[in-house]
Amino acid sequence: MTLSARLPVAVGVDVGSTNTKVVALTAEGAVVARASRPTRRAGADLAVDAAALVAAIEDMVVEVCGDSRVIHALCVAGIGEDGVLVDDELRPLTRALAWFDPRRRDEFRRLRPHLRDDERFDVDTDAVRTLVGWRWARSQPGAGRASAWVALTDLPAVTWTGRPFLSDTLAPRTAAWRSVDRRWVDERVTLTLGDASLLPPVLSTGEIIGEITSGVWAEAGVIATDAIAVVGGHDHPIGGWGVQLMVPGAVLDSMGTAEVVVAQSAVPRRRGGDHVDVAPGIRSTGSTLLRVEELARNVQWASRDPEVARAIRHLLIGRDAPLPLWDSGWFTPGERGGGEPSYAGDVPADPRVRASAVLGALAVAGREAIHAVRRDVGGIAAVRMAGGWVRSPGWIALKSAVNGMPAVPVLEPEVTAVGAALLAATARGWHPDPVDALGGFATGMLG
Repeated sequence: MTLSARLPVAVGVDVGSTNTKVVALTAEGAVVARASRPTRRAGADLAVDAAALVAAIEDMVVEVCGDSRVIHALCVAGIGEDGVLVDDELRPLTRALAWFDPRRRDEFRRLRPHLRDDERFDVDTDAVRTLVGWRWARSQPGAGRASAWVALTDLPAVTWTGRPFLSDTLAPRTAAWRSVDRRWVDERVTLTLGDASLLPPVLSTGEIIGEITSGVWAEAGVIATDAIAVVGGHDHPIGGWGVQLMVPGAVLDSMGTAEVVVAQSAVPRRRGGDHVDVAPGIRSTGSTLLRVEELARNVQWASRDPEVARAIRHLLIGRDAPLPLWDSGWFTPGERGGGEPSYAGDVPADPRVRASAVLGALAVAGREAIHAVRRDVGGIAAVRMAGGWVRSPGWIALKSAVNGMPAVPVLEPEVTAVGAALLAATARGWHPDPVDALGGFATGMLG
């Protein structure tokens, strides 16, 4: 089939901690194909094999285009803090240290005494932040040949356009960038990355980067001659932006490896003492508001006990009802950046009690995140839930009980990938319907 006879699509990619997803979206907003693969780790290491990730995305794009679709625009969203050093040909020299890797704690412990706090930063300074990964990357083999540092999420588009950049929704995650004056803090960059010249230009999410070049896609006949790449960035803000197009003013509670509550505020705001991270608004002059809580890692920790693991599974699938223990204080969730979860000394040994205490404490953390973000968008904003956890009826029931309001899931399972596709389509000049894009999920569409 010739390129002109193929259906034009915008492609959205979501680079997740566990899986990477790709969707194809028509100009009208219909999701017509999707693919998913595990995000490639480097052997038994938690770090990501960045080159393998780019290759896997190329293969998935060929898969979703098949023999009947052609890419006109593409946008990549994903993990917020991970990144790699690259050489002159933009090939990765280091692995991407995962944001939840316990090695970050030791690195951060050594750094912390040398980091002066500043309320003008957009995020809390903790072990999760990119600057910790910068410090780690400098000690890795091959780091001396680096010509730039690139966020893992931005790397595919950097590879296909040949233009290094950093999304302005990812720059705040470094804890070395201030959105208020759009500049790097040299002291922090020098201390961790070593050389500010390794930092690429910061571009606005939704901005056109340039035209795409891919030998794989050209050979497969799936790319238009003038196909464009569009700046993506941090996954949750982009998913939240898409949901807000569908439900104006909504707050998105996204639950996967972590629980992330995100909203778009019409007015700029600075970070306060409520652990709400701030980034520039997407296609607006306002702000993106975001709060992150650990989720899956806490459940994994508690599940080391097989009986507790079984009890958690039964609560999540709705086979058993949780005990109302969310305010018991018997479980303390682990901190971001690798801090260990813990039980209180007086917690009963009964597996159902422990499982209820764990899930209840996690639901309370999510509730507090919702309250913190909602305060800036009117306090009564609608909440929509997304992510793999919405498929667990017991968890949705628990969230509803703890939050004191019904949990309303978004039907589309790949909210971030579709949000990225909506950004790509919009930058292309198309006018996709966000309700069509995010309001449902048709099965059997691959091919």
